[in-house]
Amino acid sequence: MLYVGVAPLVPALHSVWFVIHIVAACLAAAALNVGAIASILFLVKSRAERRAERTGQPITGFLARVPDSRSIDSLAYRAHAFGFPIWTFTIAAGSIWAEYAWGRFWGWDPKETWSLVTWVIYAGYLHARATAGWRGTRAAVVAIIGIAAFWFNFVGVNLFISGLHSYAGI
Repeated sequence: MLYVGVAPLVPALHSVWFVIHIVAACLAAAALNVGAIASILFLVKSRAERRAERTGQPITGFLARVPDSRSIDSLAYRAHAFGFPIWTFTIAAGSIWAEYAWGRFWGWDPKETWSLVTWVIYAGYLHARATAGWRGTRAAVVAIIGIAAFWFNFVGVNLFISGLHSYAGI
C-alpha cells in the first residue's frame, strides 16, 4: 500500500542543500528521540521512586538498574539542548534549499508549518527549563508533546497532507 517505485530525483532535489538539510534533520531526530525516550523513562522511574518511598519497598527489576530520575531528567534536557540547535539549522537549511528549488524561502507548506510548530514546542521546553525552572514531570510532558509533533511532521504530514514535501498520493 505504501510502496512507490524507485524513480530519478526531481530537479529540485539536485542540490547540496538537500544533503545538508537531510543530514541535519537526521541528527536532530536522533537527539530529540533520545531526549523523548529519556523523558518517558523519567516518568516511569520517578513514579517507581515515589511508590518505593510510599510503600517502603525497594525498586526491583529493570528499573533498579536505571539511574535515578534526576539523572534521567538531566540526560533528557541535554539531549534536547543538543538537538534543538540542529533542528533550527535543519529549518534554516531547508529554507535556503527552498529558495534554490522553488524561488521562496518560506511558503507555509504543511511540512514547513509543522516544522515550525515542532520548533516552537521545543523552544518552549528549553525556555521553561532555563527561566521558569521547569524540571521533572512538567518538562517531560512538554518534551513528549514535542516528539509527538515531530513524528506527526515526519510521518503524518508526508502521508496524509498534500504539499511539496508529501507523498499523500500514495
